[in-house]
Amino acid sequence: MKNYILLAAAFLCIGFSSCKKNDSASGSAHVTVKMTDAPGLYDAVILNIKSVVVVTTKGQYTLAVNGGPINILHFRLGKDTLLASQDIPAGTIQQVRLVLNDNGNRVVIDGTSHDLTTPSGQTSGVKLNVHDNLTAGIDYTLRLDFDAAASIVVTGNGKYILKPVIRAYSDAVSGALTGVVFPAISSPKVFAISGTDTVGTVADATGKFYFSGLAAGTYNVQFSPVSPFIVKVVDNVTVTNGSIKDMGTITITQ
Repeated sequence: MKNYILLAAAFLCIGFSSCKKNDSASGSAHVTVKMTDAPGLYDAVILNIKSVVVVTTKGQYTLAVNGGPINILHFRLGKDTLLASQDIPAGTIQQVRLVLNDNGNRVVIDGTSHDLTTPSGQTSGVKLNVHDNLTAGIDYTLRLDFDAAASIVVTGNGKYILKPVIRAYSDAVSGALTGVVFPAISSPKVFAISGTDTVGTVADATGKFYFSGLAAGTYNVQFSPVSPFIVKVVDNVTVTNGSIKDMGTITITQ
């Protein structure tokens, strides 16, 4: 997907919520990192995240991750989980690194657990290029939207490789899109398309789909179901910052 960005590549647009802090004179900004999920057809996807490292013009700061391994499939349809939160000196962000533990990353398929390996070492973390200012006294919230369906690759010898596909967005500068597909057994992949940018998700077992962190604008929403159901496109769906656009029930025919 054109608007998806592999973690191995540069991405991220960090934004902020306008929540003033009393300690603005200290020269610190509060950075919160959260993760949400675009569903994949797995029983579970367990990520063992060690830390989030923020590199700024003032130095390098390691944000310890709350709790242990997380099943990211618990955080879909607009839900999220807190990864890390910490005050750091105001400055310009140059890079964010997501550091995974070597062990404990796995995918569960039809009740069977498989180890997830990564294509590169995690000593320093997967490097994410960022160029945004942290202003003293402002709370910054960065949400990482993990695309489970696109992030797991099966090799020819039956091994599972984790190649994370993630979008990053701020609630303050985005909107959301939701609806329900009927019948749910059509199990479509759903794509929100605006110009050359495409964002994708998967309808869940009840037929519900949810896109979070969409830029304001007009989208063509494409539903690509399993056979014998037919692809359907709904044109000119408008998304507005700070609101959720409900498309209602979308009927997929054969």
